Amino acid sequence: MSAVHPFFVNGEYADSTGTETYDVISPVTGARIGTIPLPSASDLDIAVKAANEAQQAWARVNVWKRAEICHRVGDALSGRVEELARLQTLEQGKPLAESVADVEEAAQLFHLHAEDAVRLHGETMPSTDSTKRMWTFYRPVGTWGIITPWNFPLLMFAEFVAPGLATGNAHVIKPPANTPLTVLKAMEAIVEAGVPVGLVNVLPGEGAAGDMLVRHPGVDAIGFIGSSATGAKVAAAAGLKRSLMECSGNGPLVVLADADLDAAARAAVYGAYLCSGQVCCATERVVVHADAHDGFVEAVLRAAEDVVLGDPFDAATNLGPLNNEGVAAKMDRHMADARERGARILLGGQRHPGQPTDLYYEFTVVDDVPEDSLLSREESFGPVVPVITGGSDDELLRIANDDRLGLQGAVFTQSMASAHRFVEELAVGQVVVNDSTCFWDVNMPFGGAGNRGTGWGRIGGKHTLLDMSDLRTGVMSL
Repeated sequence: MSAVHPFFVNGEYADSTGTETYDVISPVTGARIGTIPLPSASDLDIAVKAANEAQQAWARVNVWKRAEICHRVGDALSGRVEELARLQTLEQGKPLAESVADVEEAAQLFHLHAEDAVRLHGETMPSTDSTKRMWTFYRPVGTWGIITPWNFPLLMFAEFVAPGLATGNAHVIKPPANTPLTVLKAMEAIVEAGVPVGLVNVLPGEGAAGDMLVRHPGVDAIGFIGSSATGAKVAAAAGLKRSLMECSGNGPLVVLADADLDAAARAAVYGAYLCSGQVCCATERVVVHADAHDGFVEAVLRAAEDVVLGDPFDAATNLGPLNNEGVAAKMDRHMADARERGARILLGGQRHPGQPTDLYYEFTVVDDVPEDSLLSREESFGPVVPVITGGSDDELLRIANDDRLGLQGAVFTQSMASAHRFVEELAVGQVVVNDSTCFWDVNMPFGGAGNRGTGWGRIGGKHTLLDMSDLRTGVMSL
C-alpha cells in the first residue's frame, strides 16, 4: 500500500476521486502512521454500485458455497494474527495481547457464522385453506452500509461482515477515521479467501462520510456500533431502512451484601482497564450495598495494584493509552465534576505525565460518587471505577435502573433468589451473574434493552444472522 492508504472498492485497493486527506496519529507514540483520503460522493457511488451488482449474484450462490468462503476468510485472518494485532495496537492503543485476542475472535466469527448459516431454515405451517401450503425461508436484505467504532476496529467489522456474507448480503463499510488501517490491511484476507469482487468495500471517513452512506439510496440497510448520540442521528437519517444498532452503555455492576467481594472487585477492575475502559459494557457504575462497601473498596484497591499502565507492546502492560483526545478530555471533565461534587478520588484521577503522548490516563478509583454526577450519568469511557452506595436491594435496583443507557449489567450475590431478581429486573439487555460487565461470548446475543436508548437487534451468534436476513413466506395453491 502507498503512503496515502487507499480505499478498498470492488475487490481492490483504489484511489479516491477527491483530494482531501487526513493523518492517522498513533495514540501510543504520537507519530503519524498513515494518511487516508476522505471519500467523495463519487467514491461512495462507485462502492455502492459494486456492492449492489455483486450482491445480486451472491444471493443466488448456494449457502454451502457461501459458508465455504467464510471459512476461508477465517483461515486467512488466522494466518495474519500477529501482523494485524500489531497494527491495531499501534493505531488503537490497546495492549498487544488484547489485539491478538480481537483478531483471533474475528477469525472465529467467520467460522461460527458459516456453520450457523447452513442451519438457518424456516418452517412449514398448516393453512386454514386445505388447498394451500405455506412455508417460510430466509433471504438476504441486500447491501448493508456499516459504520464501525474505533475501540474494536477489526472485531466489530467481523461482527457485521461475517454474518452478512454468510446470509448473502454485500457491504459498504465506513471504519472510523482514527482507526482504519487494520481493517484496510485485513482486506488482503478477503482477497485471499476468494470473496467475490464487490461484496466488501471499505471507505474510511468522518461523520460526513457516515451520513452520506446512511442516506445513499442504493444502501438497503444500516449496521451501526457507536455512541448513542451518533446512533440517534444515524437512525433519523436512515428512515425506514432496516437497521441494526448497538449504542452506548452505562450499565451497572451491582454488589449485594452477600457478594464475594474479592471476585466482585477483580471484575470491576478488569472491566475498567480492558481497552482502557473504552468498552460499551465497561465498569461505568458500581452500585454497592452499604454493608459491603468498605470491604469492596479495600478489595478494589488491592486488585488495582495489578494494573500496569504503559507501552501496550510491553507484555507486562495491561492498560494502554486512551485512543484520542476527545475521550481523554471527557475523563478530565468527569473527574473535575466528581471533585466539585465531593466524591473521594482514592486512586489516579489524571493523565499520567512522562508518557510518549498525553493520552495515558492513570487507573482511577472514585468513592462516594453522587448519583447526579457525570461519572454516574454519562458513559465515561475511561479507566475508572466509580462507586455508588445504596442501603438496600431495592435502593440498589433503583439506582441501577436510573439511567437510559442500559446495555449490559452484572450482579454479584451468593443468593439464587437475588440473582434471578436482578437478572429479571435490571433494565439492560444482558445481566451477568458473578462476573464482569465486560463478559462476552461469541454465541451471546448482545444488545441493549429496547426502551433504554441503547439500540435494537443483537450482535452475536445466530441472532445477527436473523437480523441481517428477511423472513419470506411462500403460499402455494394445490
